[in-house]
Amino acid sequence: METTSDKHFMNKIEVLENAEKAFADHQFQIYYQPQYNYLNRRIVGTEALVRWIHPQFGIQPPGEFIPVFEDSGLITKLDLYVMEEACRFLRECRESGVPYVPVSFNVSRHDVYACDFVERMERIRKSYGIPVTDLRVEITESAVIGSSDFLIRFVSRLQSLGYTVEMDDFGSGYSSLNVLKDIEVDIIKLDMIFLRNKIGGRGGIIISSIVRMANWLGTPVIAEGVETVEQAEFLKSIGCIYIQGYLFSKPVPEREYLRLLTEAKTDTALPGMQLSDKLDAEKFWDPTTQETLLFYNFVGGAAIIAFSDPEIETLRVNEKYLTELGMNMNQQDVILYQKNLNFDNEQERRVYMETIRRAIASGEDETCETWRTVYSPCCGDDHICLSSTLHLIGKSKGQYLFYVLIRNITKEKTAYLELAESEKKFRTAGEQANIYCWEYTIDTKEMRPCARCMRDLGLPKLLENYPEPVIASGLFPPDYAEMYREWHRKLAQGAMHLEAVIPLTADRIPFHVRYTAELDENGILKSIRFEKSRRKYKAEHDNELRTFYMAERKLKPYFKDGKLPITAWRKERAQLEQDCKDIQTELSPLHADAKKLWAIHYNIYEVQHEQERQNTVTRQKKQEIEH
Repeated sequence: METTSDKHFMNKIEVLENAEKAFADHQFQIYYQPQYNYLNRRIVGTEALVRWIHPQFGIQPPGEFIPVFEDSGLITKLDLYVMEEACRFLRECRESGVPYVPVSFNVSRHDVYACDFVERMERIRKSYGIPVTDLRVEITESAVIGSSDFLIRFVSRLQSLGYTVEMDDFGSGYSSLNVLKDIEVDIIKLDMIFLRNKIGGRGGIIISSIVRMANWLGTPVIAEGVETVEQAEFLKSIGCIYIQGYLFSKPVPEREYLRLLTEAKTDTALPGMQLSDKLDAEKFWDPTTQETLLFYNFVGGAAIIAFSDPEIETLRVNEKYLTELGMNMNQQDVILYQKNLNFDNEQERRVYMETIRRAIASGEDETCETWRTVYSPCCGDDHICLSSTLHLIGKSKGQYLFYVLIRNITKEKTAYLELAESEKKFRTAGEQANIYCWEYTIDTKEMRPCARCMRDLGLPKLLENYPEPVIASGLFPPDYAEMYREWHRKLAQGAMHLEAVIPLTADRIPFHVRYTAELDENGILKSIRFEKSRRKYKAEHDNELRTFYMAERKLKPYFKDGKLPITAWRKERAQLEQDCKDIQTELSPLHADAKKLWAIHYNIYEVQHEQERQNTVTRQKKQEIEH
């Protein structure tokens, strides 16, 4: 076995001396690095990468021999070799029934100049019977230098034949935006150099801006060089769900890649996630933004979740979210133990799923209440009820990103359920005691009867302009009608109690009628409760009933549980914006100097590459003369 000390990296002369034999002996081997949909962990594509396995010197790094091949003109032969090997592999997969995904292969800027390169590609593809949709052509940003017109025609030619064209290493050069302006590539491959050191900050803002721009153009984005879960989670939060890198797989030989295809699920690439214009999701990852400030300090319990039917996954939570859970957990505990949400039963999960679908369909905030089982290492299990308000901030085909506000309503819900049971018992007691009751709202003149009233007296669920409907129906005898009207006028004037025996119905059966005023939580007269003789029972349960109706009002969807400090938030935002303007004013001279330096740097860069191009042309002419 070869050891590290046995390795030898060939110099330029050795590369050229061994190149032709390497082609003849198939020393160039293809390694495949799969591309994944991070949401469902399915393989959506792969990149074919060449490795030179020299029988004497071992594996030669591409960075050592590729530049030599470019300078010598052998790069075109190598690119076509890689494509042919990819076609051979795809044909074997098709013949053996192995599920496969499209293969991407690289073309150099030298291939762009070659007038017959596309025709040679087509001959290879057709000879293996491979559909054009199974191949993707990668061009690097450097290919545009000095040859933009050639590249535009090259890309257009490929797309007219049905090839998918990818822009590789996007963002690593200086002409990325100009490239996109002139060339309509189908897929962008994002260079992860901006997130090499840390997540968020200026690098995160740059990447999120690129992803958002690509989404505006309707162009999918594949992030290259993803090595950590933290990087993948950040990319997902800003709408980039396709990743390539060591997090899932390094470049592997054909046999190992075939095993991955056999064992893993495959899928076709989907459009990139479209982020809502109302909320910049990427800003939640940048500690300097107002969104992060609000997320962690002001908005209450909040989380960012991903939904891919039927999977729900928690991506991030703030401290107040942990407080609402009340289980002495940190964010890592939530991600570990509550990542997929733990509903008490399938019915609770169904309620949450229906709320998600309503939010997707309407594009508006949707709220639901669900019981969850929460586990923490220190406190064990607990059952809590959470009120969740879901706001859609990003979407792709079948994949959605939500911003969720939660509130722990376990105590209120428990009290409500207990009091509802008490109310049920109360109504049962009323039925058995031959008691009728209804509720009269003074300001609206609306009356709501009990079930027994509706059953025995034929009343609807709601009577408006009360008492005129029951007087007109003959329920109250005509000689008592004016007295009953006078009662309601007194109630409107503030009377707290009215009581009398009134003959009701056509049979003039005497009923003991009593009105009792009901006050709201602020002591203001709210409504009048009409009832027969139930003084003793009501006196025993009056406090329970009052608590019941209070809890019921708080749990109604239209009830606003307190006011948000909107004014304070606006002042805070205005102050932050002013601070930002002050900093920008201070930095503007430095920014201007930096622009000048970048302009100088770019000019030098252009001159260097123009000189390189001229040298290449000179070498080619010299070779033609020598041959």
